[in-house]
Amino acid sequence: MTMYRPIIIVIALSLILSACAPATGSLWGVPETPTPLGLQPVESSVDPFYVHDVPIVFPTSTALPQAETQAAYTPTVTPTPGGPTPLPPPTADIPVYDAAPFLYYAQSGDMISAVASRFGVEESEIISDADLTRTTLIDPGTLLVIPNRINEEMSPNVQVIPDAEVIFSFAGVGFDVSEYVQQQGGYLSKFRDYLGSTGWIDGDKAIERLAIENSINPRLLLALLDFESRWVRGQPIDLLHTDYPMGFDDFRYKGMTIQMVWAINTMAIAYYGWRAGTLTHLEFPDGSRLRIDPRLNAGTVAIQYLFSREHSRSEWTQIIDPDSGFPAMYLEMFGDPWARADLVNPIFPAALNQPPLTLPFEAGHEWSLTGGPHNAWGQINPNIYDTTHTVFAAIDFAPSTDHGGCDPTPSWVTAAAPGLVVRSNNGAVMVDLDGDGYEQTGWNILYMHIAKIDRVPAGTWLELNDRIGHASCEGGVSTGTHLHFTRKYNGEWVTADGPIPFIMDGWRVVAGEKAYEGTLVRGDKVVLADPVGQKWSNIFRDDPNATPEATPLTDE
Repeated sequence: MTMYRPIIIVIALSLILSACAPATGSLWGVPETPTPLGLQPVESSVDPFYVHDVPIVFPTSTALPQAETQAAYTPTVTPTPGGPTPLPPPTADIPVYDAAPFLYYAQSGDMISAVASRFGVEESEIISDADLTRTTLIDPGTLLVIPNRINEEMSPNVQVIPDAEVIFSFAGVGFDVSEYVQQQGGYLSKFRDYLGSTGWIDGDKAIERLAIENSINPRLLLALLDFESRWVRGQPIDLLHTDYPMGFDDFRYKGMTIQMVWAINTMAIAYYGWRAGTLTHLEFPDGSRLRIDPRLNAGTVAIQYLFSREHSRSEWTQIIDPDSGFPAMYLEMFGDPWARADLVNPIFPAALNQPPLTLPFEAGHEWSLTGGPHNAWGQINPNIYDTTHTVFAAIDFAPSTDHGGCDPTPSWVTAAAPGLVVRSNNGAVMVDLDGDGYEQTGWNILYMHIAKIDRVPAGTWLELNDRIGHASCEGGVSTGTHLHFTRKYNGEWVTADGPIPFIMDGWRVVAGEKAYEGTLVRGDKVVLADPVGQKWSNIFRDDPNATPEATPLTDE
């Protein structure tokens, strides 16, 4: 690995010698790490992008020695008669210099705790002209000087896809999934899938629904499906990839839609785990591990992580190659993703703040906090996924009912902030707070499990405290009547207990150690989440005519 060598200082008999090794600059201000060339793209008469399991012979690399620290000598020496003057012995407490520090420019969505975790240092060791004591996100472009303590092999420092092309950001607006699929004329264009919640659905419509509900870019889903099985532009490569198009051979995940759910959840674990700093390594099927280069963006990590789940290290190396692997195929299918991302970056602008929100129900009615922070969408199966790195964005409220379970309730869910209803179906009501009609831009609030009866229709403008509908079990997996409530900004789910606090009427969400655990805290008052709605989880709205408190930037 080519690295800057620290300046070597030798002081001997008042002679000062210094040497500095040559270095090659990079985008981040430190040398780029050479990536093994491996083999050229696998030649195949079937598909130039499908990676077969063939051995890869890596070129032999010669590691350059770390910079050597020379001892400092005292100027007092005893001459040897008739001979040269010897160098005195080294003094104690010789400083040992690390490799040159990383010069890292903060990316959109970075927070100090996550950056420190990725680089393997303490927060206090990171140097910057900016104020890093704030609990908010670091402004994009802020220069951070970070000690280089990493002594493991790292993944290539090559960003293969922007964040805006992984989440369903404005970069995905205007892309017609059905039109593209039909133009390609592949297996997906004639495929139909059966969903337990809605029955039969066309393949392209299933992709479109998955993209919207999970807030993931539909182009990415199509590219993954075509890369792994050729479903979009051709025919399945074999029987396995007909039943398991993503190659995840588990009978519980048989079928196109459920295979894509597996891929989406896997990428979400990596994307949001990278945001939080809980994910730092890749682990391959053979148990080998690789440190993720800390300078990568969340979108790239999501792709690297997904392909590491089901592919050998040799296959993975070819897949992430920007010249011949998945990034090259993505460019061929959809054009330059970085150009599209430039139109929407950054995902999180400087000094971003949550708008004022109220509790999403009427005053005078008893509700309970039945779920602390958990998944924004869908369920994460701990038998399939490593939930250690899952980042939680949603909370649950339930109204008081006579019998529990999925009993109907007369209690109303109300608008926590003014906005435009841009989606109202399958139990979900999405409210766009900036009113531009796109849930891929600005702040959006998801109200989930809203009963079809009395549910507000799409296109309705809501004022604060307007009625949205009744909590229910409709729309996904639910064991009892409740409201699933979460935030999204520019297409990305926002962590409930993170640098952008989730606050309603002054109540702040605090996560517990596990999913669905946690509290609401306001001053010295605490409401504890409880799945069956016991008394310590009860919460009441204040005067509904009161103006919700603003959520200031904090310096805690």
